[in-house]
Amino acid sequence: MSLTNACMYCGKDQRLTDVMMEICELDSSILYLFKEQTYPGRCVVAYKKEHKEEIFELSEADRNSFMNDVAKVAKAVKTAFNAGKINYGAYGDKMPHIHFHLVPKQEDKPKWGSTFDMQPDEKVFLTEEGYAEVMAKIKAHL
Repeated sequence: MSLTNACMYCGKDQRLTDVMMEICELDSSILYLFKEQTYPGRCVVAYKKEHKEEIFELSEADRNSFMNDVAKVAKAVKTAFNAGKINYGAYGDKMPHIHFHLVPKQEDKPKWGSTFDMQPDEKVFLTEEGYAEVMAKIKAHL
């Protein structure tokens, strides 16, 4: 299996569309909204130029561009959802492609003061209109 087929971010297949929706393309990444919305505004910034598994594999210019995208999205999400803090998750054990989960956290909401749940027990899904509203809020602040 080629890297493109093995990686859902490169393949852009049903594995990706089952869990995320594309919001927009940025300079070095694609911004996705995570369908599970326990943390309103939770999204993923995924490197778009080619398959890379580690941040150190990028040139300095590409790394700076990608991290600028991450920072831009984090600011937009924090502003749009009045988050107390943005959690950044860059694990990749099972999906080795450079990507960051950006998770807005609130003091009075789940897992404040702790690591966010990748797959919470009680999942929150929205209507199509709800997802469109969340994406519009994020885009308005990009």
